[in-house]
Amino acid sequence: MAIAALTSSPAHAAGGAVPTLVAEIGASLLFAGGLAVVFARLGIPSIAAFILAGVALGPIGLEVITDPGNIEAIAQIGFVLLLFVIGLEIDMPRILASGRTLLLAGFLQFPLTLLFGMLFTKLLMLLGIGGLLTEAPLSPLYVGIAISVSSSLLVVKLFQEHFQLDTRPGQISLIILIFQDIWAIVVTLVQPSLSNPDVIAILSSFMGIGLLIIVAALLSRLIATRAFDWIAKKPELILLGAISWCFAIVALGTSFDGLTHMLGVDMKLAVGSGMAALIAGATIASSPYSVEIVTKVGLVKDFFVTLFFVGLGMSIPALTSWEVPLLACLVAVLALLARQFVFFPVFYFLGIDQRSAQVSSIQLAQISEFSLVIMFLGLELQHISQEFAAVVILAFVITAVLTTPLFENAYHIYDAIKGTLHKLGFREPGGEEEESGHETILGMLGIHRDASSFLEELSRHQPELLKHTSIVDFNVALHPSIRELGAHVVYGDISNEEALLHAKIDRARIVLCSIPDDLLRGIDTVALVKLVRHVNPGATIIANAIHISDWQKLREAGADIVYMPHLEVAKTILDAFNHAYDQEIEIYEAQQIERFGIPASRHEIMD
Repeated sequence: MAIAALTSSPAHAAGGAVPTLVAEIGASLLFAGGLAVVFARLGIPSIAAFILAGVALGPIGLEVITDPGNIEAIAQIGFVLLLFVIGLEIDMPRILASGRTLLLAGFLQFPLTLLFGMLFTKLLMLLGIGGLLTEAPLSPLYVGIAISVSSSLLVVKLFQEHFQLDTRPGQISLIILIFQDIWAIVVTLVQPSLSNPDVIAILSSFMGIGLLIIVAALLSRLIATRAFDWIAKKPELILLGAISWCFAIVALGTSFDGLTHMLGVDMKLAVGSGMAALIAGATIASSPYSVEIVTKVGLVKDFFVTLFFVGLGMSIPALTSWEVPLLACLVAVLALLARQFVFFPVFYFLGIDQRSAQVSSIQLAQISEFSLVIMFLGLELQHISQEFAAVVILAFVITAVLTTPLFENAYHIYDAIKGTLHKLGFREPGGEEEESGHETILGMLGIHRDASSFLEELSRHQPELLKHTSIVDFNVALHPSIRELGAHVVYGDISNEEALLHAKIDRARIVLCSIPDDLLRGIDTVALVKLVRHVNPGATIIANAIHISDWQKLREAGADIVYMPHLEVAKTILDAFNHAYDQEIEIYEAQQIERFGIPASRHEIMD
């Protein structure tokens, strides 16, 4: 009855009934929200709930949505805002600063995975598996595209929840996801020409994009930046200003053909709404207001993106055979295989250590929501059938459900298969042998923010100790910088007794365990202290504690000194507050410079 009331016809509007459009949006949000709550309780990603809501409300379900075009039209707004937010998060300085290894990995991973997917799909077709694949000549290409991109939405959320964005796998995954999004945008650019490739049309499109980037950048500097400065003190206007900027650039990009025609030039320079929205976001990404814009636009975007996925669910046809779910399972398996046979070798052979390469590959083992966007556009262009789109959508749901357990167990999976990787020739990088005659005074287990700053302090005040310092750490990207300081570093697992012995931790006078439990994998600080005490009974052990209750546990485990960073930070904040309260800011700044030096002069390993 409630659904019937919601979907009353516009003819009854005067009697208090809800207009059809509003009723159908309301029904979509009601179903999507209700299912999302259930799915969250079960640990299943909410996108799967939105898609299922579309199936339930669509033509093969309850037929509550009588005009899917209503939802699809609004979903297009979600598509534009989604790409606008992606553009806002493309930090080019950060990408360029990520190093040659990650730049090459981001550049090569997508085309190699695309090729892997196409070849595998063609093999299935030759074997007569999957009749749906033979219905459209572009099926292998679309399968390759689908498995080449991982889900930024799911992966970044998990990294944030587990406080792992600052880890080596977190940094690798983030850069790869950014590159994948850029590759996916390029795909949407050339997608209209896939069935009938036209080099001139593609080049014209790229010219249009280049022109829009130049114009948008100029307008951003001349107009947008000043406009945001004017409204900065009125947060309620930030959202309106951001969306206005987005759709202004979209309107400009999509009108290029008309503008060139008015100038008497017959060139197809129009830029699609998605690409124009991405450019709009990217041109203000470096603005000081970008974080605020992402936060506010993200809330509105989520509303429209929900309807986008509901619309995708409505496009799934009734299953008349087991072929669609079976093919979906095959595509999901293919996506997982691609991470092992493409992602991992690419990362490894470009110089990323074996552990980080494998863990990152496992944590990126899902099909992206961006792939669904590409399938949606493929349906509109009649490149693929609804049945084929359903295959990719179901494969996305399967890999999305597997994402959390794979993410959380990535390190355990690596530990289980690293022996096999060694046999296949994927070796761990070796550390330098310690020079004979050098006493190991300090042993350090892992390098992160605290340890990085500590090494900088050592180099400033007690540099002679660095040549007597031995470090065990997984992040080989930091090893050259550590060796430049004069310290000895060994690649290894700090939870492995053999690695500690190899690094001469058993001979160290003092052992520092500074990695917090939030970042440790496979061991906690208490167990690590016990291991160190077993390896080196006579060492003085300094350990890090996150919780007050950990202090006693660490002392009982064998730690001689337990420090708690949050208590140290609290004292620092109190000191800063007191100076601010007494209006002694200049005195505080002078004291900070005296203690730590000018920040720009510090050369920390992790900056």
